[in-house]
Order: sequence, then C-alpha cells, then structure tokens
Amino acid sequence: MTAPATPQPGVTVRVFVQRLRATPRGARMARHLAVGRLHSWGIPHGTEASDAVALIVSELAANAVTHGRVPGRDFELRLSLLGGSVRVEVSDTHSGPPSPPSPPSPPSPPGPRGVERPGSLDEHGRGLLLVAALADRWEVLERKPAPGKTVRAEVGLLPAPVP
Repeated sequence: MTAPATPQPGVTVRVFVQRLRATPRGARMARHLAVGRLHSWGIPHGTEASDAVALIVSELAANAVTHGRVPGRDFELRLSLLGGSVRVEVSDTHSGPPSPPSPPSPPSPPGPRGVERPGSLDEHGRGLLLVAALADRWEVLERKPAPGKTVRAEVGLLPAPVP
C-alpha cells in the first residue's frame, strides 16, 4: 500500500531576459538592469547577494562586449531566481577564441577554479578571478542556438527571499 502524497511547497522561478547592444554602454546597462531586477525580486540594493551579482554581471558583460563582440550582434543577459540562488547567464555570439576557461571538474585544487592569474603588471585578466571568487558555481557553455557561448554563474542567497 502506498502512502498518500504529501503536498510539496511551490517553487517560484523568476526569469528576466534582455538583449543588449555589444557596447560599453550596453554592459553598463546590463549591470543597472540586474540590480533593479534583483531589488524588485526582494533582494535589496547594497546586500551581499546584490553586490555579488552586480559585479558578476559587470565582468561577464564587459567580457561579452570586449572579447565576444561580433559587429551587428547583441549579447544577452538572463537572470533567474531559483529558490535559494540567483543564476546569471551572459551569452554572446562569438564562437571562436578567445574563450574563457571552464572551471575544473571537482575535486578541484585550491586556487581560482580554472582561471590563470594575470601578471602583477597586466592591465586585464582579473574579471573571471572575481567571478570565481564571488560565485558558488560557474561554467562556460556552448550557446544554443549556436553560434556563441554562455557564461553562467550562480550566487546563493541566505536567507531565500520571500516570493
């Protein structure tokens, strides 16, 4: 005899998607839109989670504009509120190098999770170090539909916002 099913609490998933011009202004707009959307979802400005997501969006959008730009094509920002975490995805349409390194599969050695440290005098190369430090998880995926790639990062929320 089977036990009666117990009701499960509903899971609220919220999604925000915006295509932006692959320009420095588009990258700045991505950050502002992300912070505003988080605030509307109950994650206030200035909180640890909001600040982490803002910095991750800034870095990934700047990378999409600088390294993933294809003339005439936009990049896409996608935010998802999934229970106890915020997922950030930035997709561009550049399919060739340079491509960011993916973090190593667990178990990973101590360090910046797959990202080489830049030299002390290098002017660039610290963005993915920041993403690796701030995100609970991150990865690089082939974009579907092709061409391009998506960099996805997740930031945990403590406590989870009330829907």
